[in-house]
Amino acid sequence: MTRAHAFPDRRTAGLHLGEQLSGRAWHDPLVLGLARGGVVVAHGVAAALGAPLDVAVARKIGAPGRPEFGVGAVTAHGEATYDTRTLRALGLSVDDLRETCEAERAEARRRERVYLGGREREPRAGRDVVLVDDGLATGVTARAAAHAIHEDRPRSLVFAAPVCAPESAVALKADVDEVVCLLAPDDLRAIGEWYVDFEQTSDDEVVELLGSELS
Repeated sequence: MTRAHAFPDRRTAGLHLGEQLSGRAWHDPLVLGLARGGVVVAHGVAAALGAPLDVAVARKIGAPGRPEFGVGAVTAHGEATYDTRTLRALGLSVDDLRETCEAERAEARRRERVYLGGREREPRAGRDVVLVDDGLATGVTARAAAHAIHEDRPRSLVFAAPVCAPESAVALKADVDEVVCLLAPDDLRAIGEWYVDFEQTSDDEVVELLGSELS
């Protein structure tokens, strides 16, 4: 697998992922895009499944002095999820990250308020839920989002992404019913390397996509 297979952009990747998932029998499906970039991919998946689109928000908890290095993740509500092996390797405890965790939880709540815009989120109970992101690297944010979704008692939960780190995809199977990846390259270093256009998705774009799908 080489970068010659890269996706032009998130929208195109979402169309391909939707094609992969559309041949199944789904029970009252709901597609959740993991904000921000996952919402762009999820839009195409929702269209392919004829399902409503909604948003899931999870924020990475970075290591002290290395915010880009995720050691955990947190959603707007519920307990944070940590990679215990990474914490041990770095000599960190949950208490060491409490302040960072609460700051990220506050940001998750802010984003959720912005994205929902005062409406109620789509019900998840008893439905086949597809959680979509633009890629799976360490998997820590996907795990946190999955834990929060399970609290709403979906009938099933499938995680889907255009490109995944193979070891993370295997590990995530402990938290969801199935992991679907179009590409699983052994040499994945950064998700953005597998897209021609990987510009950051804005809050406004997320709101626009959710509104176009739900209007």
